Amino acid sequence: MMEVKQNKKIEIKELGFKDYKETWDYQEQLFKEILDIKVKNRRENTQIETPNYLLSVEHPHVYTLGKSGDVSNLLINENQLEEKGAKFYKINRGGDITYHGPGQMVIYPILDLDNFFTDIHKYLRLLEETVILVLRDYGVKAERSEGETGVWLDVGTPFARKICAMGVRASRWVTMHGLALNVNADLGYFDNIVPCGIKEKAVTSLNVELGENYVDMEEVKQKFLDYFNELFDAEF
Repeated sequence: MMEVKQNKKIEIKELGFKDYKETWDYQEQLFKEILDIKVKNRRENTQIETPNYLLSVEHPHVYTLGKSGDVSNLLINENQLEEKGAKFYKINRGGDITYHGPGQMVIYPILDLDNFFTDIHKYLRLLEETVILVLRDYGVKAERSEGETGVWLDVGTPFARKICAMGVRASRWVTMHGLALNVNADLGYFDNIVPCGIKEKAVTSLNVELGENYVDMEEVKQKFLDYFNELFDAEF
């Protein structure tokens, strides 16, 4: 079989404020498009380039449970969900339960890792590193927590708290789902879950860490894209 040329271009899709389920369906559509090209290349010995996408979005209040998650980590019932204007979905990413909502920068890279590197562990570590570098620009020292995905502050202390959740799915080296960085998030919504199934660990937001009412989301997003571009050797 002829080797398909690597395509390092990533198309950024700004989705604005969009319902979780609609965004999930759109992810699935793009994910399938890339997989179909890969199958065609293999079966027909063609060399069609696979595209890469990066979706940027904010969601209305929603709780999502990964395929290995425990539904008991959602601490409220259907009526309470409705009262809080929140939805709940079981989805096909890794990880347990998490919350998405206004004030959170959500990024879904739909990448063919054959265009970059075929290593899911490296992919997750680079996503974490991108967020760590963004936070460093704001004077916030963030790091990884051994055995736990995402990005944390004050790891190894009684004050450890998560600022960015991650959960991905991959098939034939094509990725979907991604990360959620709390920028101006309403942290009260995290009280209704055991975040990521990890008990006795707090959650925080960038504006809280900086002691500000509001942090410029567009500025945070641009920093993220710049570091992502650099670490993945990508082209936007």
